[in-house]
Amino acid sequence: MNVQITDINETRKTLTVTLDKGEVDVEYNAILGEFTKQVNLPGFRPGKAPAAMVAKRYGKELKDEFKNKVIGKAYRDGLDQSKLEVLTLVEVEEGAIEPGLSAAIKLTVDVRPEFQLPEYTGLETEIQPVEPTEAEIDTMIEGLRAERADFKVAERAAAKGDYVRFGYEGSLDGKPLTDVVGDKAIYASAPQTWEEVEGANEGLLPGMSKEISGLKAGDKKTVAIIFPADFAAVPALAGKVVSYAIEVQEVRERVLPPMDEAFFKANQADDLAALKSQIRSNLMMRKEYENKAAQRRQITDALVAKASFPVPDSLIASERDGVLRQFIEENMRRGVPQEQFEQNKKELYDSASKAAVARVKVQLILAKIAEAEKIAVDEKDFNAWLMREARRSGQRPDKLAKDLGKDRDQVRAVQQQIMFDKALDFLVSKATVKTATAKA
Repeated sequence: MNVQITDINETRKTLTVTLDKGEVDVEYNAILGEFTKQVNLPGFRPGKAPAAMVAKRYGKELKDEFKNKVIGKAYRDGLDQSKLEVLTLVEVEEGAIEPGLSAAIKLTVDVRPEFQLPEYTGLETEIQPVEPTEAEIDTMIEGLRAERADFKVAERAAAKGDYVRFGYEGSLDGKPLTDVVGDKAIYASAPQTWEEVEGANEGLLPGMSKEISGLKAGDKKTVAIIFPADFAAVPALAGKVVSYAIEVQEVRERVLPPMDEAFFKANQADDLAALKSQIRSNLMMRKEYENKAAQRRQITDALVAKASFPVPDSLIASERDGVLRQFIEENMRRGVPQEQFEQNKKELYDSASKAAVARVKVQLILAKIAEAEKIAVDEKDFNAWLMREARRSGQRPDKLAKDLGKDRDQVRAVQQQIMFDKALDFLVSKATVKTATAKA
């Protein structure tokens, strides 16, 4: 066997592995022997048919298996002799593979880049104070009251926080909006809908929550709604000024429940002091979680900024595809049409590629840190992941483990992600921490 290595770039190599005819014949005879043992031919006892007849009868299957065996041997032996740390097999050019002849197999591979680890302990991180303020606790209590609020008819003009029931009909340049919005008829007209006056969350029609302020039941008004230039739900409305004729049908005011025994009981507390203590504890846990997530982001950003090295193209492509798929799925769930992605294809691709490079760099750095610090994934780690994933997905842990066991690539991906998480936790534990000044 002979192995020649050709550099395509710093992370992509071509291995040309040449097997002499003796090595090729060993593989062919081994495959032919396996076929002969397993097949049944009329007139012969099982496993006793002449090899020549077996080769003739199962020519195609034998040839395919033989080629796979030769390519597999070339790949294993090529890696063993070259000592390359291969991450991805990109392409195989097999050439002629025949018994009695030598075979040259060309393997294009992406390899792990060589780089020096930056200083990774003592990285600076900043966290926010975890002790909740009285204002934050009061806001949470008001939120709990809002969840149990009653809404009563108000015989007055609508004010901020009220809910208004109204109907509307839109037009653009004097023409009905139905011809513009297609199957999104809800943007053209509706006999009735509810909207919070000057609510924190934008309703269906941008800016409408402010337009209904000050109106009372029976009032009619024509308003101009300006749709954002990047309005994705109905691209035909993007940047347009649409006229809507509205008629108010009812105004309801939010009536918060009193902080009495029933309210405290509904929130698993005996009194106001106990409720505040419970909220304080929950807020502290949430802030601690957010701080840890922030530290992880700060550390990965610092590592990427400190380390400069080439990233294998195949890893970038794989990560980029994942980023794009996740982005498109999330936006389609929000109602963004497919045409919108087509219009912004280049921007999406460039943005996903940039994110992919950063993610792959982080993964390569964390893998090297894990190796340097002897961070490994054991059975306890894997079982903990199984339990978390089972809770998240609503599956039984044993079924999840069984399904996962059918896919070795998926198992390796999970083990790798666990290792990345452990490495990041290690870096967080070794980071320097500065607590930001509490906001007034």
